[in-house]
Amino acid sequence: MSVITFTRGRVAPENVAELRSRHAALVRAAVNADMGLIDAHFGRVDDSVWGAVWRWESPAKLAAARGAASVQELAASAFSLVEEPALDEITIDDAN
Repeated sequence: MSVITFTRGRVAPENVAELRSRHAALVRAAVNADMGLIDAHFGRVDDSVWGAVWRWESPAKLAAARGAASVQELAASAFSLVEEPALDEITIDDAN
């Protein structure tokens, strides 16, 4: 059972390029540490709101990644550029 997280928030135009860079560093860290990240995407919701969608192998892998110091540090750095951050988490149940 995989998990999708969607984070979003307002980003000042002058901070978008830096947030892209920090998001990419966070993705690389998760991939390099084999934390169960399946894929990650970064994009614009509207003119001032940006978001990231990440898919994880399982809730346990997501929890472990959230507990990793390297990920916490990079995530804090990225979120320092985001105003009004929000997070949604969706556990995927593909059973029909």
